[in-house]
Amino acid sequence: MTSCRRRLGRWLLPEKMAAVDIDMPVEPESQIRSQDDLDRQAEIFKEQGNAYYSKKDYPAAFNYYTKAIDASPKTASYYGNRAATLMMLCRFREALEDSQQAVRLDDGFMKGHLREGKCHLSLGNAMAAARCFQKVLELEPSNKEAQQEKKNATTLLEYERMADFSFDKRDFRKVVYCMDRAIALAPTCQRFKILKAECLALLGRYPEAQSVASDILRMDATNADALYVRGLCLYYEDCIDKAVQFFVQALRMAPDHEKARLACRNAKALKAKKEEGNQVFKNCSYDAAYQLYTEALAIDPNNIKTNAKLYCNRATAGAKLKKFDQAIDDCTKAIKLDDTYIKAYLRRAQCYMDTELYEEAVRDYEKVYQTEKTSEHKQLLKTAQMELKKSKRKDYYKVLGVGKNATEDEIKKAYRKRALMHHPDRHSSATAEVQKEEEKKFKEVGEAFTILSDPKKKMRYDSGHDLEDDGCFDGGDFDANNIFRAFFGGRGGGFSFDSSPDSQPGNFFFQFG
Repeated sequence: MTSCRRRLGRWLLPEKMAAVDIDMPVEPESQIRSQDDLDRQAEIFKEQGNAYYSKKDYPAAFNYYTKAIDASPKTASYYGNRAATLMMLCRFREALEDSQQAVRLDDGFMKGHLREGKCHLSLGNAMAAARCFQKVLELEPSNKEAQQEKKNATTLLEYERMADFSFDKRDFRKVVYCMDRAIALAPTCQRFKILKAECLALLGRYPEAQSVASDILRMDATNADALYVRGLCLYYEDCIDKAVQFFVQALRMAPDHEKARLACRNAKALKAKKEEGNQVFKNCSYDAAYQLYTEALAIDPNNIKTNAKLYCNRATAGAKLKKFDQAIDDCTKAIKLDDTYIKAYLRRAQCYMDTELYEEAVRDYEKVYQTEKTSEHKQLLKTAQMELKKSKRKDYYKVLGVGKNATEDEIKKAYRKRALMHHPDRHSSATAEVQKEEEKKFKEVGEAFTILSDPKKKMRYDSGHDLEDDGCFDGGDFDANNIFRAFFGGRGGGFSFDSSPDSQPGNFFFQFG
């Protein structure tokens, strides 16, 4: 029995010891061996990562550097290597985190500070970048790369300063110039891209602005700034309803986005005021329409396309109110905002016609016809050209002081008045110069009456024919003396007018019986 127990004990003892071994703590030597194994494995992963990095297979290099970090999370160089890989993959925010972790683990890790600075610079954080490059120079004063990058950070700060100053001065072209150069130094800075896009929109370069905003939204569909710029482009292209949708979406993403809030308010106000003006114009309330368009123009001076339409609308209302000079000025402002706005050219041309500025009218109609060769525009141009031709002849209506729609009786009354007014006998005591001028006017009055009192000649004159070219005044067909005598019937005797080349001023005389 005892021997049995001894045999049983010999068999049981290992089991008891094994049970004790399971509960016993691991010896320090085994821990060291385990960490050494992990460190060796981490080095292997790092070397594999280096090999893939050399082959420019950055995704594979990233995976191996990550494995190295997992195996040895307190080794600064592994974070530094992964940061370098992330930079090659243009994942600068993640690279920045790894660089910062590397220098936290080892403040003397020069490459870690250098990479952190490069990440800050690429992301547009110029001041932070400058501090990192300064740290590198403290560790290694002769580091040329750090010296150059520090200069780049200083240059970037200067471009930012210039852009802010130019934006406040509304010099948006200068802002775009500065941002182009800033983006070359900080290619992943969305803030610079957004500012550039906003200024492009303010300059009316909508396709370029939309392209920049769309690129950002493809990477981040919730970017409130990009949504705002996209809406701004639509707003400035007079697509106000769609613009409001983008502004509202931007405000959902960022409720405190002040620019989106202001643009949304302006868009709604502008649309309401313009529609109100259009409605009262249709109701023939031209004064009210003129005032409403004026109020709409004050809402947002930056909205070029909508304001061009508002100026043209106000010009139309002004023309209805016979404010032709103001209407012409409004059309000119509309064209200055949008030189492709055909409606503004047409409206201004009509105002020029109404004010008998035919050369200007022809110029505008020519511009329109060159752009849109329609039969209607061709006819408008022909009409203006005809009126221009007619304006270069003597204006017999002006000579008699009557309108172009004057009746036969009005023409006769006007001739009677003007003929007696300019009759040389009334100016016989005046100077020779005055007598000569009155003689000339007396003859013109006779010419005007000859044409406008004859239906056929008047019709040809009104249609633009040059009657002097037709031989109506060849010396034998017209005589101011005959016209005057015929009109007044030779009352009280006779009246003669010497129109020979040798006649002297004032050679007119009455004969009384």
